Amino acid sequence: MSFKFLKLAPGDLLRDAVYRRLWTSILVSSLGGQITLLALPLTAAVLLNASPTQMGILQALEVLPFALFSLPAGVLLDRVRKLPVYIAGEVVLALAVASVPLAAVMGWLGMGWLYLVGFIIGAVHTTAGSAGQIVLTQVVPRERLVEAHAKNALASSGAEVAGPGVAGLLIKLVGAPLALAVDAVMLALSTLILRGIRVQETLPPRQSQDFWRELKAGLRFVRERELLVSMAIVVAAWNLFHNGAMVVQILFATRELKLAPQTVGWSYAAIGAGTVLASIYGHRISKRLGPGPCLVVGFATCGLGWLLLALAPSGPLGVVGFGAMLFVWGVGAVLMFINFLSLRQAVTPAPMLGRMTSTVRWLILLPAAPGALLGGWMGEHLGLRATLAFSGIGCVLVAAWAWNHPVLRGVRELPKPVEVLPA
Repeated sequence: MSFKFLKLAPGDLLRDAVYRRLWTSILVSSLGGQITLLALPLTAAVLLNASPTQMGILQALEVLPFALFSLPAGVLLDRVRKLPVYIAGEVVLALAVASVPLAAVMGWLGMGWLYLVGFIIGAVHTTAGSAGQIVLTQVVPRERLVEAHAKNALASSGAEVAGPGVAGLLIKLVGAPLALAVDAVMLALSTLILRGIRVQETLPPRQSQDFWRELKAGLRFVRERELLVSMAIVVAAWNLFHNGAMVVQILFATRELKLAPQTVGWSYAAIGAGTVLASIYGHRISKRLGPGPCLVVGFATCGLGWLLLALAPSGPLGVVGFGAMLFVWGVGAVLMFINFLSLRQAVTPAPMLGRMTSTVRWLILLPAAPGALLGGWMGEHLGLRATLAFSGIGCVLVAAWAWNHPVLRGVRELPKPVEVLPA
């Protein structure tokens, strides 16, 4: 099978069998995730005729578990092996997603069911998602984390190119709820791939520390590193505006632009085109600008995408504007997150990775649920277009603040981890 990798550079990460297996799992899981990304909100918006406020509640419940569980999850992750947690999360996701078509067939499906599924999805991403990020540091050397995250983004990007079209076709053929069954199958396949991965992980002894002391140590570690605090502030603001825009995005496409569900699916392939482009060139851009400035550029790019959609007219030009927004957002999100993830992992020693990851995720996602609820309220009372404009302007303003922040703009290369003395 080695002939498949003849075109790769001699030191390419994909030549490593363990990383290649992890990368393949991400690709398969992302393909299924594209179906859920479209089918779950379309089920609410089209089949259940959800209001903007109900869409806001659905989005808020997907991010609420981060506020509730991130901190304790970080302590527990530093006590256990990460790969089994990651695998278990894929299994739970598959079961949760598969429950939606089952409920639709049995006549049980309603917004309450979707609320529960959204909450479970968020809870899994809170725990298993953090574990998956740490598994990458066990497979890839720290100095190659930006490259690894860029390649992971390329796997997700490939899914974003093909996935939305497949999702749109499935939704047209069998309806949004039944299309989710395909995601459940893809998640099951991802689980089988992950089970073949072998990583070396040595858990540090923790007999002298209790749960609360370890939790406070994680909080203290993040608080004492200005880079982590600065990034958390910026990305938290991004999440506020992102979740506000996400609430109205599907509604804007289906109700303002009058797009059919299948057309929405095809339009979402534009995200894939943007993320593929940013994944291919993101590592080079980061090396040229530095990880900190590249992160801020990505942040501003997302804001410009939402502004573009807010100004899009109805009719054919509006459809083009919707696709252009998705493309621009895809570029910005990749530039932001490959550097954000790499910087926070590079600065953190291995024994603290679980608590750092969960603490930072808790901080950046605290505004997500309020942002979703605010987006739903604004969409219902001020209009969908006004909500998109609010997200775009707010994002650009915070990006301008971040560009003038010396800590963020001054990071030109990945820092080294600073070992932490026992409390």
